[in-house]
Formats: sequence, structure tokens, C-alpha cells
Amino acid sequence: MKPKKRDTMPTDIEMAAYGSRGGDSSFAQGSSWSIREPFGVGHVPAWARGRHRQEPRLRRFIDSFKRDPVRRISTHGIYGHGHPDHYRDQAQDSSEPSFEPTRERSHYFDLHAANVRTANTGLARELKGRHLQMIAIGGSVGTGLFVASGKCLFLGGPAALIIAYGFVGIMLWCTIQALGELAVAFPVAGSFSSYSTRFLDPAWGFAMGWNYALQWLTVLPLELVAASITIGYWNEHLNKAIFITVFLTIVVMINLFGVKGYGEAEFVFSLVKVTAVTGFIILAAVINIGGFPDDPQGNTGYIGGRYWENPGAFHNGFKGLCSVFVSAAFAFTGTELVGLAAAETANPRKSLPTAIKQVFWRITLFYVVSLTLIGLIVPYNHPRLLGNVTPGKEKDSYSVSDTSHSPFVIAIESASIQVLPGIMNAVVLIAVLSVGNSAVFGSSRTLAALADQRQAPQILAYVDRKGRPLFAILFAALVGLIGYLADLKFQADVLNWLLAVSGLSSIFTWGSICLCHIRFRRAWARRGRSLNQLSFTAQAGIAGSYIGLFLNFFVLIAQFWTAAFPIVTFTDNQSPDHASTSKVVQTFFLQYLCVPIVVAFYLSHKFWFRTRIVRIDEMDLDTGRRRDVNLPVLLMREREEVEGWPGWKRVYRFFC
Repeated sequence: MKPKKRDTMPTDIEMAAYGSRGGDSSFAQGSSWSIREPFGVGHVPAWARGRHRQEPRLRRFIDSFKRDPVRRISTHGIYGHGHPDHYRDQAQDSSEPSFEPTRERSHYFDLHAANVRTANTGLARELKGRHLQMIAIGGSVGTGLFVASGKCLFLGGPAALIIAYGFVGIMLWCTIQALGELAVAFPVAGSFSSYSTRFLDPAWGFAMGWNYALQWLTVLPLELVAASITIGYWNEHLNKAIFITVFLTIVVMINLFGVKGYGEAEFVFSLVKVTAVTGFIILAAVINIGGFPDDPQGNTGYIGGRYWENPGAFHNGFKGLCSVFVSAAFAFTGTELVGLAAAETANPRKSLPTAIKQVFWRITLFYVVSLTLIGLIVPYNHPRLLGNVTPGKEKDSYSVSDTSHSPFVIAIESASIQVLPGIMNAVVLIAVLSVGNSAVFGSSRTLAALADQRQAPQILAYVDRKGRPLFAILFAALVGLIGYLADLKFQADVLNWLLAVSGLSSIFTWGSICLCHIRFRRAWARRGRSLNQLSFTAQAGIAGSYIGLFLNFFVLIAQFWTAAFPIVTFTDNQSPDHASTSKVVQTFFLQYLCVPIVVAFYLSHKFWFRTRIVRIDEMDLDTGRRRDVNLPVLLMREREEVEGWPGWKRVYRFFC
């Protein structure tokens, strides 16, 4: 029968009216469920014909910044006045329990509506598998590794450097495995902050969302300053403001090309970083075994384990080891971006598991192997390391943004190779731009997801026809203007306080991911569902999430101890022999500032909306969940294929 013609645009669907029902459908974009009514066969409605006419190029460019009317999802206001009876009626008809307030109140947070909106945001799903893999391996690797690792070496020594980075690496591997399971099942906007709202407490989700957004908003100006300082390696007399403008423009323009522009840029940036670190590992091994002859200062020649004996493997004892933990966590920041990108991935089930496994190689190649070699060829008392200083050569201030303190550059210069230090600084510059690019992406997507849940100003939820959260990107760019403080005399103080805001943010984020996974698994089992119904399960299992949660808590305790009783260095712009009480107090707040910020966000939302912890029986396990057609058949075929693999291939595919 010939379908009836329709010339009108499909109307918005009231998504909040649907309960969280079981079945094979899903409200997530890219799943088997479609919220749009199909067009008649051979018929294109008038509104679609208008969109595909050959419009002038300028008109098409301007229209691309407008909302796409087809992608708009309307739910009643998530901030209601009193309990909405409409949602209560739907919850009674639903086969799944929903979040219910215990009493009438003037401020009400509708958890189900928040879940619906994060599952239907209008973000473009254009990231491919290769984008995710390179983001997982090298995305956001920047000054945390290339520069701040030098301070870690000075504080704890080479043995502490390996132990701390290995410790954090195990913690992060367990965390990312848990995130992978959640992200494949729920590829929703906001990722881990949305999971905290859904599985823990809306107030905690609010705190985690703003904590993560502030982390990247403050990292952006830091990386811009780092990039401008890196240029000073070639000409220190150039005005830094010029390069702040250039780099900020580049980063914003990349993100204005949409998520595909971000993915392509990160693919290239990560490829450069992977190549550079691999080359450095080979070069460092050659330097260590004496591949270069001794120079007049005796800087090269065979080194072996010389620096582990003199000056030693450890520095500052157990406190030195604990001091390295948070710096190591800062270096790993951004690994979780692969989960945030799930909402904009074309095929999460296929692309995400492979990308999640790449984190193992990120930890092994970038951190453990390269820093082990750094500890072999650079002594912890080297005068140029961040935190150390040669008497009589003190500087006015020391910054983690200054690449002249990079142990990678110091190691290459020790071999007296003229051109390689400049090349390494160029790699650091690319790495810094990569982190700045990730900062705009991470902050804008998190802010847009918060706005979707009515936890941020609604203008930040604006998504145009290209799937770009325009106003969130613009807001991140405005915060990046703080980077112009690089030319001021008190720049070091400003940058230190900015760094303090993001210092412990990742620890809270990673701990929340592990806790969300634990509670999700409990709710999944409570409903009588099998793990075979999940497209991807964490290799570390729920035990890995418990380990990750414990290790994150341990890092918080270690940081409190080292912040209250710090190892004072020249990086703190004071002499270790004459540390004033006021400076010690300031150092404590600099290192632990993130904690009161998170508590303030949590309590403010808690008291305003009077939310409570989401009970296991009330968790929404269906809204936004991706359901693949014939999943049992696909999994059975995959298992049969694996059984036919040789042993070496099984091991390889386990890690890749």
C-alpha cells in the first residue's frame, strides 16, 4: 500500500513520557531505536527538500550554526515546582522503577528526564576507531609527563618515580576498564559525570561535572602559557601574548570543525607524540649503554645504574614517594577522555573496547618504560630539574609550564646532540597544543551535558546542525584568555592557583567511575540480568573497580599528608632551609584546593534540591542504553573465532 504523503516536519517527541522499559529498543542515538518517523517510500517532505536545495555557500555556512530542528528533544523542565504528576503516572505504568522524591517540595530534580536528555543531545557521531585509539594512546599527554616528571624525579628519586607511576598506572587501568564497560553500554553525553548522577546521587553528579569542567577550563590557559614559554627556547625575547593569541585561535578553530576536526587533530598530535617517545626510548637506551663518547665534562659514556648508586635510588624517603603520587596522577590526566568521546562515536561497541585496551600501551610505553630510562640517565640532583636549583643561579619563579626543566630535554642534551633538543622542544610544543585541544573538547562537552541536565546555564546546551556545542566552546575560549597573564610579574602565582584547581580533580573523577561501576553491577545483578547481555565487560571485573577505588582513596590520603607536611622546594619560590609558616599553609591550600571546591558544589546542590543517594532498586538501566541487534549471536560468533586463534594472538588481542 502506498504510504500517505507528509509535507510537515516530524514533531518533537516527548521523551520524558516514556518510562524506562525493557525490550530491544534504546533511546540512544545510533542504536536500533529511532525517534524520527520514517519517510514514505520515494517521498522527501518539503522541509527536507528545502534543506537540500543548492543554497549559496555563505548561507549554508551561516545556517550550520543554527539548531537542527530534527534533533531537538523536548522534555518538561527538569527543575520542576513540586513533583510533576505526569512523570509520576508514567512511572506507575513503567516496568522499571524510577527516581521518586519522598515528599513534595519546591525544588525538584527529575532524574529520569536528566537521563533522557543526556541520551539525546544532538552531538554528531563522527569519531572512528582510529581516532579513539590514538586518543587513548597519546591524547592529552603533555607537560604532566614531559616537564612535571622532572619534579617527581627530584622529589622521590628514580625508584620512587617508577613505583609511583606504576602504582597510578595500575589504578588507572582498572578505572578505564570500568569506564569502558559503562561507556559501551551507555554512550551518553557527559559520560562519567552523567553516570554519577544516574548511579550515585544527582548532587554528586553535579559536583563531579563541575569539577571536571573546571579541571579542563583551568588547564587550557596553563597549556597556552606553556606553549608560549616553549617558543622562548628559540627566542626568549618574543612577546608571549602573540603566541597566546595564535595558539588559542588554533585550538578554538580545531574545535569549531566539530568532533571530527578534534579527532583528526588528536590523531596527528598523538602520532607525533608516539613516534617521538618511541624514538626517545631508543635514544635513551643507546645513551645509557655508552653509545656516545665521553665529553670533557664527562656527561656521557657508559652509565648503566650509576645514578641509582650515586646520588641514589630514593630521595626524601617515604614522603618523597608519596609526593610523587599526585604529580603522577596529573600526568595521566585526560586518559578518561576516550569515555567522554563515546557519545560522539559512530560505533561504540566496535571502537571503544579496542581503544580502551590501548590504555595498557599508553601506561607501559609513555610512562613506565620512558621514565625508567629517564631515571637511569638523569640524576635526581641535576640542577635544572624542576624543584632543584644551583646555588647562586636562583630564578624569580618556577613553573611546570617551563620546558627548560624537562628531563627529556636534559637527557638529550647530555648526549651533546645539537639538533635533537630543538626537536624535542617542538614535540613538547605539539603535546601542549594537544592538551589545549583536549581541554576545549573536554570542558565544552561536560558543560553541555551539565546544561542538558539543568545543572548549568541552558545556553551552554546549544548544539548546532553540525553537532557542535557552540556556546560551551565559546565559554572555554573566553576562559583561555587568562593565558594573557603570562607577561605579568605575578604570573607564577596565578598559574599555581589555576593548577591547584585541577590538581586533584582527576582523582575524584576516577574514584567516581569505579564506584559507579560497582553500583551498576549490583543493580544489574539485582534485576536478574546476565553479563552476557553487555556488549563489553571490564577485563578487571568488579574486583578491578574495588582496587581502583581503594588506590584513588589512598592517593587522596597521601596527598593530604604531603600537603600538610610538605617537602619544600625551590619550585615553591622559597628556600627549603627558611620555609615560612605562611608559605607552608599556602602550599597546603594549593595542593588540596580541589577538595573544598568539590564539597561546596555537592552541598549546595544537596541542600537546594534535597536529593538522596539513588537506591539500587531505583536505578535506570535502560534509558540511553545501547542495544545491539542479535547481540547473543554476535558474541557467540566472536567466541568461536577466538577459540580458533593461536596462543600468541589471544595474548595480543587481550591487550589490543
